[in-house]
Amino acid sequence: MLSEKLHDALNAQINAEMWSAYLYLSMSMNAEAKGEKGVANWFFIQFREEQDHARILMNYLLSRDAEVKLAAIDAVPTEWASSLEMFRDTLAHEKKVTAMINNLAAIAAEDKDFASSNMLVWFVNEQVEEEENARGMIAACEAVEGNKFGQYMLDKELAARVYNVPSPLAAKA
Repeated sequence: MLSEKLHDALNAQINAEMWSAYLYLSMSMNAEAKGEKGVANWFFIQFREEQDHARILMNYLLSRDAEVKLAAIDAVPTEWASSLEMFRDTLAHEKKVTAMINNLAAIAAEDKDFASSNMLVWFVNEQVEEEENARGMIAACEAVEGNKFGQYMLDKELAARVYNVPSPLAAKA
């Protein structure tokens, strides 16, 4: 049985994952409106990933016979000056999510809830990847800043990114 503290924190994380999804959808639409179809694709895939992260947590709560409590999603920003600004905001946001995941892991450890601790390892590792990807995109945008051909090629590369179902969901399929 989940502690009330962990149960509440997991539900808050579901809301945060859905907010993240909404943020990345907003970034995707902003990039699409600017004609940056590759950047839009990159963020749309992020949108889908964040929805899946929420679903993994919802599945986990249900598997522990705990209630999923969906809450309202706060508004997100809708405009960015550039793709570089989007990716910088992405890194800042992912660092906040990392702190939230670490807090969940700390609560599970404090509760000696080994099942939850084990489940959260995937999220801890995912956050390392999320931050690394954002830093890589910042570096790529900085490398081509002011170079229209470089920006075109980067956008074309990002258009080729494909969605991969996260492993905890793929295992259930």
